[in-house]
Amino acid sequence: MAERFDLVNPSDELLTFLTERHLASLTTTTSDGDIQVTPVGFTYEPAKKIARVITWATSVKALNVGAHSGGRVAVCQVDGGRWLTVYGSATLASDDAAIEEGVTRYAERYRQPKVRDDRVVIEIAVDKIIGRA
Repeated sequence: MAERFDLVNPSDELLTFLTERHLASLTTTTSDGDIQVTPVGFTYEPAKKIARVITWATSVKALNVGAHSGGRVAVCQVDGGRWLTVYGSATLASDDAAIEEGVTRYAERYRQPKVRDDRVVIEIAVDKIIGRA
């Protein structure tokens, strides 16, 4: 049975699962109202309740979020019987500070990404996390 996690006082199990190296899928809405699911790496900052996905400006996921700024997205991570889905409103950030924050956090969880001149960050204001951690 899925659990709705407390975002104010997240459990140690949830925080551990959100820092282990796992790939995930990001679900966004396309321009014609359909959905698009793509594999991503993501990070979560519990104090600010922000999930981040680094990408490039012309990626489909960035274009979808840019076209529906503030629209709902979901990021889902699975590891055997453990899983979680992070829900929230997404915006696209292209300023240097947001990009540096996104890249730094990505490097901590996964690896240092390649340098890109067209880097952007999808920032998700998380309002719900459900799953089994």
